[in-house]
Amino acid sequence: MGNPFVHIELNTTNLGKARDFYQSLFDWKLQDMDMGPAGSYTTIGVGEGTGGGMMTHPMPGAPSLWIPYVAVDNLAAATKKAKELGAKAIKENQPVQDMGAFSIITDPTGATLGLWENKKK
Repeated sequence: MGNPFVHIELNTTNLGKARDFYQSLFDWKLQDMDMGPAGSYTTIGVGEGTGGGMMTHPMPGAPSLWIPYVAVDNLAAATKKAKELGAKAIKENQPVQDMGAFSIITDPTGATLGLWENKKK
């Protein structure tokens, strides 16, 4: 089956508080990464299933929220198609170091979703 959920990300107004809460609540392995100018990022290892990450919300004043990411083969084409179907792009075709790139959209009902393309090898 195509287009699985591949990553779940928390954009939070308080990364330290969120880390403490989720580390205490769940049996997750949290690991901090330096993302250069983008700041720090905490990966979430869950063992089996889809893992994710958490970071300080990149949009000041925006509320904390979880964003699920869906794998796509062609990020630019998927983002364009989503917009043609009535979605609004929040971020488009943003590279992430040597890993891949993402877009974040809001669907026609107002729900937020990430699109993820792995870097081609």
